Amino acid sequence: MKAVILAGGYATRLWPITKTKPKPLLPVGRKRIIDFIIEKLEPLGVDIVVSTNKRFEEDFREWSREKDVELVVEDTTSEEEKLGAVRALSEHIKSINEDVFLIAGDNLFSFSLEPIIEKFRKTKALTMAVYDLGNPELVMRYSEVEMGDDGRITRMVEKPERPKTSLVGIGIYVIPGKDFELIKEYVRENNHADNLGSLISWMIGRTEVYGFRVDGDWYDVGNPDTYLESIRIFMEHHISPEAEIDDYVRIIPPCVIEDNTSIRGRSIIGPYAYVDRECFIENSDVSECVVFRGTIIRNSTMWRSIIDEKCEIRNLELRKSIVGGHAKIQRGE
Repeated sequence: MKAVILAGGYATRLWPITKTKPKPLLPVGRKRIIDFIIEKLEPLGVDIVVSTNKRFEEDFREWSREKDVELVVEDTTSEEEKLGAVRALSEHIKSINEDVFLIAGDNLFSFSLEPIIEKFRKTKALTMAVYDLGNPELVMRYSEVEMGDDGRITRMVEKPERPKTSLVGIGIYVIPGKDFELIKEYVRENNHADNLGSLISWMIGRTEVYGFRVDGDWYDVGNPDTYLESIRIFMEHHISPEAEIDDYVRIIPPCVIEDNTSIRGRSIIGPYAYVDRECFIENSDVSECVVFRGTIIRNSTMWRSIIDEKCEIRNLELRKSIVGGHAKIQRGE
């Protein structure tokens, strides 16, 4: 079996941050989103392929330098050119002669993947992870799943207007090699190339599809809110010994402060704050935020915001904001 992590999207809902950074490599504490997926796959003993695009190839090559993964790069550099998740999958399976464990690269989850493999070995059929959101109204943003008592998926609807259940598919699939021709047929018919849920919905009735209900924490990191919320669940506390922090600074765990960052004055950092390398923060409150490398913050208060690298922010209050790289924003003294 081979695991394929789909990481070739351009994450437009997280722009401008993801104009220069691939979403699977965004930090969640000291790890990247994709690191959590790799850790869950390692106990399975499978070969791991990461599929990305030409635009972010160097980012992934640097990330993968000391990791036991194979990098496959599609020749696209923009949202308009991208293959889409389904077409990217169809290209991969042309050179794969074994079953595939397929995972969307923006998944964050706490549960083990081994029970899904066990279910697949029993059914010898396409098997997908199913998650109970607990409220049918939340399902309208995802793929609704209807599942029989035997675990067989009987229906799957993408972004339903009136959900009947609170079960959703979450971008984790085990696909047997016998179903590869169906995927190729789907692509030849020019169906939705960027939606795995639509592919699986189309396959129901043409092949057996089973669901395995998973429990624990799960986030589809698709927008700023889900990204920041996932940090609340998965962040660990770490203060670099190379960070310079004044005695009057208050640190509220958990938060991460990386190397060569200076925190000065009567600043309050945390909880749930990630401050990248080489930042400078003075007399400011920063909570539930991600602050990227080389940013300067003075006399400001920030909450649930994402600040890209090498920004300068002075004398401001930012709430639920996204600031693109190299921005300079200040209010008069």
